[in-house]
Amino acid sequence: MAATKLLTVSIVFAALSTLAAAIGVGFWRRKTRADEEKIRELEISLKAALQKCGAERQGRIRAQQALRKANSNNSNNSYPLAPIAITRSCFSTRNGTPRQPLIVPLARACLVFDPTRVPPASLEGLEGYSHCWIIYVFHLNTDLDKLWKHPSQSKFKAKVRVPRLKGERMGVFATRSPHRPCPIGLTVAKVDVVDGNKVFISGVDLVDGTPVLDIKPYLPYCDSIPGAMVPDWVKVDNMLAVASVNFSHDFSASLDHCWSRITEKKKKISLYTSPTEFQNLIQQVLSWDIRSVSQRIRPHKTENSSMISQNSDCQDNVTLKDDDSQEALHFPNDIVYHLILEGLDISYKINYDGNVHVEKIDLAFQSEET
Repeated sequence: MAATKLLTVSIVFAALSTLAAAIGVGFWRRKTRADEEKIRELEISLKAALQKCGAERQGRIRAQQALRKANSNNSNNSYPLAPIAITRSCFSTRNGTPRQPLIVPLARACLVFDPTRVPPASLEGLEGYSHCWIIYVFHLNTDLDKLWKHPSQSKFKAKVRVPRLKGERMGVFATRSPHRPCPIGLTVAKVDVVDGNKVFISGVDLVDGTPVLDIKPYLPYCDSIPGAMVPDWVKVDNMLAVASVNFSHDFSASLDHCWSRITEKKKKISLYTSPTEFQNLIQQVLSWDIRSVSQRIRPHKTENSSMISQNSDCQDNVTLKDDDSQEALHFPNDIVYHLILEGLDISYKINYDGNVHVEKIDLAFQSEET
């Protein structure tokens, strides 16, 4: 009797197990079929999306090709270039801005990037390089109006006067003159600090407000070319070097006074930490003759009461201290030049032997005091 019950229970259990297995297999098969159908649907959808994307890409390529073709047929080709940053430089004006980069190590600037065009993340990694290339616009050129004229009417000069050749002319593309058919400049600078959307650099030859089009890291292994050749006239370094730079006895006191007026009353953020460091900048800038060719060779008179140096091969805005004095033409010590750094006006003289005497310093724009 007991054996019969045990057999019956075993049979029932086996039947239930078989039924459960059958139900499980059926469910698994239905689930597998559903999954397969879903996968097929996703594959079809992905294929359609890829085809649509490919068609859109081909459409964009055709549109770009048509645009390039239209531009190539247009004598006034234009490209969508816009500044991505603005330069905040120690050089308030073109006057005294070095003709080449890195020759004034203390010349500092800050590149302030537009966060709407250049997210701060774009600058990550730049701090790992010692130097960077900067592509910019010569926005203060006095002949920019020529660029909007037809080439036959622009009268653009093919040759410019070269300081190292004592004013002799050379083809513009054999020089680094700012006056070019396309007013684009290229310079290199030392990368000091990268802070958010700002890049602090030094050794610059950029004037305040210079629009920046692009920056690229400096790569010594390919940017420095061993055995590169230059003409002999480029090698004449002592042509623009001065003999000495001296300051008047009361210059340091005047600088301290101006420094306090700007940094305390005006709350101006300087690129320099102290008046002493700023005076060292002045000495480095004036260690090179920053005057134009005409100012060094044949100074002449204009209506103004002082002589202001212009750092340009094509600009000779020269004035004498005394309009009635012909002696100033023979005694350049009577001619006063002005260098404006960070809103401060530095007055100096230079004699025939190349000795610079820095006389005084004052606010460049007195109206800012009020």
